Amino acid sequence: MEIRRGGAGDAPLMLAMLDGAVAWLAANGRTGQWGSEPWSLDPARVERISGIARDDEIWVAEVDGRPAGAMAVSSRPPRYIDPVDEPELYITLLVTDRAFAGHGVGGALIAKAKDEARVKGAGLLRVDCYRGGDRRLVEYYRRHGFEPAAEFSVGDWPGQLLSQQVKPAMLENPGGRTQPGE
Repeated sequence: MEIRRGGAGDAPLMLAMLDGAVAWLAANGRTGQWGSEPWSLDPARVERISGIARDDEIWVAEVDGRPAGAMAVSSRPPRYIDPVDEPELYITLLVTDRAFAGHGVGGALIAKAKDEARVKGAGLLRVDCYRGGDRRLVEYYRRHGFEPAAEFSVGDWPGQLLSQQVKPAMLENPGGRTQPGE
């Protein structure tokens, strides 16, 4: 697996992965998270993903050159989450192509987010997700080191904010001692 820097041109790829996730969720009776209609058919959702792809930092995981997952990160949370008084990196989108489900793609992208937080000097990594249904998504993030921080709602959509502390990168100084990175 390789993780490459993405950009605005990856919006169609991200929408296709979201469409696949919606189809899988709906087929499994789990429409509470994202409904049952493809994101690519909803102009508001298309604009949302286009904005994320344009404004946030995009990372794409590829397996044998094939896109397997995508992640967007930002130094600020989405409008429905209160900002914090410390440097942070916020995962604004994380989606895996269903063909690669269970192959560690999401975990690799989360590890990339942790690395990026370190490089940027952000001691906090946050993400939000759907907390309804069986809370499987909340547990997924907990398995990757996040702890629940707050519950919230956007309309009737129940959300969970999660966070984890990220240790700063250590740099070698000329005297040979390590010190926290900037």
